[in-house]
Amino acid sequence: MPQLLFAQAPAIGSAFFLTTALLLSGCSLLPSKEKSHDAQAVSSISGKPSFALKVEAPEDVRTLLEKHMELQRFRQQPDLQRRELSRLLGAADRNIRNLIGTLGYFSPTIALEIQDAPEESDERFVVIVHVDPGPPAQIAAAQVGFSGPTADDPEGAAQRARIQSAWPLKPGQRFTQSAWGGAKSQGLRSLQQHRYPTAAIAGSQAVIDADTQQAQLDVTYAPGPAYSFGALRIDGGERYNTQGTSRIARLPEGREYSQQTLLDAQQRLASSGYYDSVFLTLDTSAAQPDSTHVTAPVIAQVREAKLQKWVLGVGVSTDTGPRLSVDHIHNRLPGIGWRAVTKLNINKKNPLLSTHWTDLPDETGWAWFGGAKAEREQSGDFDATSLQLRAGRSRSEDRIDRNYYLQYDAARLQGAEDLPSSSSITANYGWTGRYFDNPTSPSSGYGFAWEVGAGTTLTPAHEPFGRVSARWLTLLELGQRDDLTRRRSRLALRAAGGAVIAREDVQIPVTQLFLTGGDTTVRGYSYQSIGARTDNGLVTGGRYMASGSVEWQRPITVRGNTSDWESTLFLDAGTVTDNTDALTVRAGVGTGIRWRSPVGPIQADLAYGIQSQRLRLHLRLGFTF
Repeated sequence: MPQLLFAQAPAIGSAFFLTTALLLSGCSLLPSKEKSHDAQAVSSISGKPSFALKVEAPEDVRTLLEKHMELQRFRQQPDLQRRELSRLLGAADRNIRNLIGTLGYFSPTIALEIQDAPEESDERFVVIVHVDPGPPAQIAAAQVGFSGPTADDPEGAAQRARIQSAWPLKPGQRFTQSAWGGAKSQGLRSLQQHRYPTAAIAGSQAVIDADTQQAQLDVTYAPGPAYSFGALRIDGGERYNTQGTSRIARLPEGREYSQQTLLDAQQRLASSGYYDSVFLTLDTSAAQPDSTHVTAPVIAQVREAKLQKWVLGVGVSTDTGPRLSVDHIHNRLPGIGWRAVTKLNINKKNPLLSTHWTDLPDETGWAWFGGAKAEREQSGDFDATSLQLRAGRSRSEDRIDRNYYLQYDAARLQGAEDLPSSSSITANYGWTGRYFDNPTSPSSGYGFAWEVGAGTTLTPAHEPFGRVSARWLTLLELGQRDDLTRRRSRLALRAAGGAVIAREDVQIPVTQLFLTGGDTTVRGYSYQSIGARTDNGLVTGGRYMASGSVEWQRPITVRGNTSDWESTLFLDAGTVTDNTDALTVRAGVGTGIRWRSPVGPIQADLAYGIQSQRLRLHLRLGFTF
């Protein structure tokens, strides 16, 4: 039959035969799914690029192009032919111009060429990119304006003027896209951080004249309505008195909005112990489009802490050695509702048991407190066993803490010499002001504190006495401020002093007397080792104390960038005496290192006591005043 068909219709038979042959041979040329998958796997594993890319340009341009050029995406493309590569180079010119335009180069000369790669190379081609970026564009003028209902707000005039005067892009400076974006964001943050939290950029443009390489900048901000703080509302509070805890935040209702004020209030709530997490937001949802001033409530979203908590800890101190601690916290004592923090420290030199009870603040901000402490500590050359009871009221404001209280002290000294035990009761008032730029890691500012007390001894006899003490710390920045890190070297100046006023023969509890020396006072000497002298030359607490310190703190620079580490040089000095006519000053010198950790500075100091002629290591975590 086929022979008859082909004989009768040779043209049709030949066509059928040829088509069948082509289809069969074509199927043999097509790779199977399994073969195709294996080939892709081999290509992926080998990872051999089709061409090498070489950029000849100034360093900043070369770094940018080598990282972001679109050609990089095609290097791993298998079996890329010269014709396809030439087509990719045609599109690369525009991509290169767009990229280097972000660096301020708008009239570059670009040349692209393809060469065969050396035989020993894994690549088949080498693509060479020659770029002469030309002169960078410079800023000719920058216009910063404001629009909207509050554009002419007289109470915000000073703030707008500061944004305009502090605009970082000045005429004559080089234009870059990153600097332009950063300048706009900086101005917006300045508005949003104070008074105008909903501020936005209404419009901006950078007009570049490629012939003259001049940039005309224009940005307009829409401040939006001015905001003031309304009432604080705590959401998620069930276990504790939210009205009382809201007073801990001390949010200034009616005052102009400030982002830092909001963060400070949030931190106070978070540190109160009543909440495991706190997040404060200003409720701007009720503002009308044409509003010029809005008083908005603040919402605190909280997650409450447990009613009771136990904390176990171990530690070590260069002053007191290894330590085991047990803390118990009760956030609402039965019957009175106060918060109680009880601590037990177990160590060889300084065992301690204490409890401190505090009430929630009332409408005036004052809160009742009470406490007790039983302690044994080294007091000079003696071991002092003491009991202290305290009760009074305290008030904390933005920068100032005040307290007044009654205090009972009883102390007994044990050592090589027998000294009489004594007790007393005093009425005291204390004031502390902190004016630092940062509460946990300050770089400038000052703090001052003083305390006065008056009372009488109870044993061995009733005798009146008075006590006064003060301390001061200031941080002075030196040199030019680094615009990027806003850190520079500084001097830390510290002074402290105190006096107990009483007749010479009055036996005053050692807890009311003064000792100095250690990590936070006079380095190079052990903790509370500087004091007055007994007739036998033993160190004990004295009636008069003075100490001071000068410390140079300098940021450590790594490859031109300021790091989170600082080096220090310091000189400390102090004295304690019972007789101001016979002063013996102890001094220590040394060097140290600081790390600005997220929880505050971690300090390590190596100090030499000039009079003791000993080298001591001092370690400390955090900043307190």
